[in-house]
Amino acid sequence: MGTRVANKSRNPLAFITISIFENHYCCFHDRLRLRVSVRQLKPFHGLYSTLTGRENLQSPYQNQIQFLKSVRDQCKSRSLRNVDHALDMFDKMLHMRPLPSIDDFNHMLGAIARLKHYPGVISLYKQMESLGISPNVCTLNTLINCFCHLNHLDFGFSVLATILKLGYQPNHITLNTLIKGLCLRGHIAGAVRLVDEMERKGYQPDAFTCGTMVNGLCKIGETDMAIRLLRNMEEGNFELDMTTYNTIIDSLCKDRSVTEALNLLSKMKSKGIQPNLVTYNSLIQGLCNLSWWREATTLLNEMVQRKVMPNVLTFSILVDAHCKEGMLMKAKEVFGVMIRRGIEPNTVTYSCLIDGYCLQNKMDDAVKTFNMMIERGCLPNLFSYNILINGYCKNKRINEAMHLFREMSNKGMIPDVVTYNTLIRGFCLVERLQAALELFHKMQDCGECPSPQTYAILLDRLCKNKKIGEAMTLFQEMEDEKLDHNIVIYNILIDGLCNIKKLTAARELFNSLPLKGLQPNVWTYTIMIRGLCKEGLIDEACELLEKMDGNGCSPNDRTYNTLIQGLLQGNETSKAIEFVKIMVGKGFSANASTASMLIDLLSADPGDEVLKELLQ
Repeated sequence: MGTRVANKSRNPLAFITISIFENHYCCFHDRLRLRVSVRQLKPFHGLYSTLTGRENLQSPYQNQIQFLKSVRDQCKSRSLRNVDHALDMFDKMLHMRPLPSIDDFNHMLGAIARLKHYPGVISLYKQMESLGISPNVCTLNTLINCFCHLNHLDFGFSVLATILKLGYQPNHITLNTLIKGLCLRGHIAGAVRLVDEMERKGYQPDAFTCGTMVNGLCKIGETDMAIRLLRNMEEGNFELDMTTYNTIIDSLCKDRSVTEALNLLSKMKSKGIQPNLVTYNSLIQGLCNLSWWREATTLLNEMVQRKVMPNVLTFSILVDAHCKEGMLMKAKEVFGVMIRRGIEPNTVTYSCLIDGYCLQNKMDDAVKTFNMMIERGCLPNLFSYNILINGYCKNKRINEAMHLFREMSNKGMIPDVVTYNTLIRGFCLVERLQAALELFHKMQDCGECPSPQTYAILLDRLCKNKKIGEAMTLFQEMEDEKLDHNIVIYNILIDGLCNIKKLTAARELFNSLPLKGLQPNVWTYTIMIRGLCKEGLIDEACELLEKMDGNGCSPNDRTYNTLIQGLLQGNETSKAIEFVKIMVGKGFSANASTASMLIDLLSADPGDEVLKELLQ
């Protein structure tokens, strides 16, 4: 019907069309109520506009075209910032008839994935599938990417199987995404095997493939392997970008291999790749960590000369480094320069300065800086609160620390394990063990899992208060939770048992360490030697010291001093002198307690030339 009306301008039905528009697209024809869709009326739109003068009226079809163009534009320009808005748009697309093309859906899925709403992408894909919308390789690549980010690598490979089942060919993006997923999980060997498989199937790894591998290797601390891969890439004439070099430079700086990082910087510049702000920030951080101030200053000057302007991160690095070195005045100068340059400090910058004041026990200045941060509209985060709470605890101002703890909780901020550990340690420091235990139980009630460090703090205080029974109960709880045990925990317990003269139990715990997959360290041996000496088991203590070297653990000055004092207290003077000679020969010296005992010995026998020589 619509076609006849469009071709015959004098047809009476043309006037019915006007009525249809004015009556919400409804009319009676031959006694039947007729609902006419916008798509059916599209041929009459020009005539309607001419007769009514409503030229701005657009059909839903045209609105759909404009809407989809807007969707594509927003996705391409990455201007979508709100997940809820993106999901609303996607919902509208699903209800359009005819449905948008798969490319339109791909744009939206990609945009939502970039917002890191990975479960949302998977859910939307299932909705598309239920409506019979056929995916293409691009759709399935996005799905693989989401599964990889959600640590469901097995599902990612299942999607690869789907690609093959549908008769598609995986492309470089498919395989690179899976390689990235393997690297994110630390499965570098699996990523290497996949690269080999790629090459066998005729896919040549590109710069992105190798760059992904480099990033994965650096994240698991295999910087040397990353450098070897970089050399292979250079020899293979890959078009390397700055990101690959920056990744390795940053990793080298974190490994404190700053000289190698600077050499790589020179090599990078010789290839015509100019360093950017990320490069300089990594290097400045590395140099500051080593207190290489002159080199850091040189690099800062070079950076400015190359028109690469320092940003808030650069200044935060400098403030933090000076604070950690105790150079608070210098840190404040850097902070001042930053403000004069119009660079607004952020939460990290303020937190670094607050930490600097706390390290020097200048709590009033720390609080002033904390308040200044809030006044300038920069809201403190959990890290900021933890720093200030730690400062109060170290200064034994536990009530003020708890006031901050309650303040942050009232603001909806959830304390983490660091917050609880700091406060528990603070209570232990002021001998409020019961309050520490109560906070420990509150921590568990709030759903925050204690760390091995939490248990270590409490076990140490319980043992020092000779509450070994409670300590062992807490230790059993830790074992039930299957937390990673470290040697520190056992050192605390062995020391506690030795101090209450339960040497048999301490020896059993010491001997059980290899069965638990732990190696005693120098402190473990020293604790046991001291315990044996206290019980007068001098020969066994000497034997244990000799075993240390055989087990690859060299005695230190504390070990020798502990044994020598035990020998002197047991009147084993000649043996003590022999161990003093060994200790001095290894470059160690007697501590105050040992020296005092040797002086007393010399006073009793002023003619002992050996003792005189040793004391000199």
